[in-house]
Amino acid sequence: MKKLAFAKPGLVIPGALAVIALAALALWLARGPGKPLSLRVPGTDQGPGAETTSRGNPVLAGKLVRSDGQPANLPGAWPQWRGHNRDGVGMETAPLKRTWQASEPRELWAIDVGEGYAGAAVRNGRVYVMDYDRDKRQDALRCLSLADGREIWRFTYPVPVKRNHGMTRTVPTVTDKLVVAMGPKCHVVCLDPVTGELRWGLDLVHQYGATVPPWYAGQCPLVDQGAVILAPGGKDALLLAVDAETGKELWRTPNPHGWKMTHSSVMPMEFGGQRMYVYCANNGVVGVSAKDGSILWETTAWKISIATVPSPLIPGGGRIFFTGGYNAGSLMLQLQQESGRFVAKSLFKLEPEAFGATQHTPILHADHIYGVRADGKFVCLDLDGKVVWASDSGQQFGLGPFLLADGLFFVMNDSGLLRLVEATPEKYVLLGQAQVLKGRESWGPLALAEGRLIVRDLTRMVCLDVGKR
Repeated sequence: MKKLAFAKPGLVIPGALAVIALAALALWLARGPGKPLSLRVPGTDQGPGAETTSRGNPVLAGKLVRSDGQPANLPGAWPQWRGHNRDGVGMETAPLKRTWQASEPRELWAIDVGEGYAGAAVRNGRVYVMDYDRDKRQDALRCLSLADGREIWRFTYPVPVKRNHGMTRTVPTVTDKLVVAMGPKCHVVCLDPVTGELRWGLDLVHQYGATVPPWYAGQCPLVDQGAVILAPGGKDALLLAVDAETGKELWRTPNPHGWKMTHSSVMPMEFGGQRMYVYCANNGVVGVSAKDGSILWETTAWKISIATVPSPLIPGGGRIFFTGGYNAGSLMLQLQQESGRFVAKSLFKLEPEAFGATQHTPILHADHIYGVRADGKFVCLDLDGKVVWASDSGQQFGLGPFLLADGLFFVMNDSGLLRLVEATPEKYVLLGQAQVLKGRESWGPLALAEGRLIVRDLTRMVCLDVGKR
C-alpha cells in the first residue's frame, strides 16, 4: 500500500496563502473595477428552494405574488375538506341537474397543477388549493377566481419535495378571517384569505417533533372555536391547538405511547356533554378534550399496518365508524361513560370484502353509510354494518372521491369518469356519467359551490357546471 506523504507545516501554510492570494487577485481582475468582493458566509450559498428549516421556519421566509385574477360574485362555499361540516355533504342552495346531456357537464375552466391529489376549498368567490412548484422547489398556496380560474395570488415558501405518488394531498380550511393549509412536509401556513398576507406559520417537524408520513402529509387542518387543531404526533404533542388569529399555542396533548401522524384528519365530536376531537394515529385512536387537549379516551382496537388514510365517521349517539384499506376492513366503536370515564367498546367489525375504504372517508346519509370499498364498488351500508347494496358490475370507482348534495352523489373513478348516482338506500341508481378528466389518478377530493364542481387528476384541476340554470 502506498504511504501518504505529509508536507512540513512550515512549507504548506505559505504555499496555501500564496494560492489564495493569486485566486483572489484573479477574481478581482475578472469582476472589474467598482465590483467589490463579498464575504461568503457558511449557510448563505443554498440555491433557490433549498430547505431553510435548519436556520428557521421556511414559511416565515415565504413570498406573496399577486396576479390579475378577480373573485367571482358567487355566494356558495365549500370551506374545507369535506365541506362545511367535514361530512362530505354540500349545503347547496342552487338546484343541481339530475340528468346530463351528451355535452354535459360543461367545463367552465381548467388549470395545470403540480403532481398530487390536493383538493380545493371555496369561499367568497375564491378557490384555494395547496400546490407544489417542482421547478422552483416551493410549496404554493394558490388563490384562484371561481369564475374563470385565473390566479389572484399565491404564497410560496422553499421546501424540497421528491415525487412519491405525487406531492400534495391536503385541502385548505378557509373562514372569513383566515385560510390555513398544511404542506407535504408538515409546514402549516396561515394567511389573510383576501390579500394572501402571512399571519403565522408552523413547522410541525422541527417545532413539535412530527414525523412526515410515508406519502407526505394528508392531514387537513381543522378550525374550531377560534382555534386551529392539528395532530403533529410528536414526542410531546399528539394533538395541538393554536390560536387561529396569532398561531400562539393554546394547548397540546401528551403522547405517552409515542403515536405518530397518519394521513387521517382530526374530526370533532359531541358526546356526554363534552366536545372532543377524535384522531386516528398510527397505533391507535384517541379522543381529546376540546377545552384543554387532555386525553378523554383511547383505544388500540383500530390501527392499520401500512397507511391510515380515511378519517373517523361520526354517526351520532357516541358511535364512531372507522374504515381503511390494506385488509383493515371496518370497525364501529361505541363510546360509553363508566364511573365518570369514557370507554370505547367495539360494536361490530367488517371484513374488507364487506367494506374497507382505502382512501376516502365514507358519507353518512339518512342513517346509512356510503363509500367506495377496496374492490372499487360504491356501497351502501346500514348502521349495523350490513351491505344494503353495491354498484353494478362494471361500475367500479377505484380510489376515486365522492360527495353528496341535493340528494345526489357525485362519484369519480380513477380515470376521471364522473358518475351521478341517486342518494337512496333502496338500490344503486345511476343517473348519468361523463368523462370529465383525461389524465390518471383522479383521486383529489371534490368541492362543490354554487353549482360548480371542482375536480382534479394528478396534474390538472377542472371546474364543471353541474347547476340547473
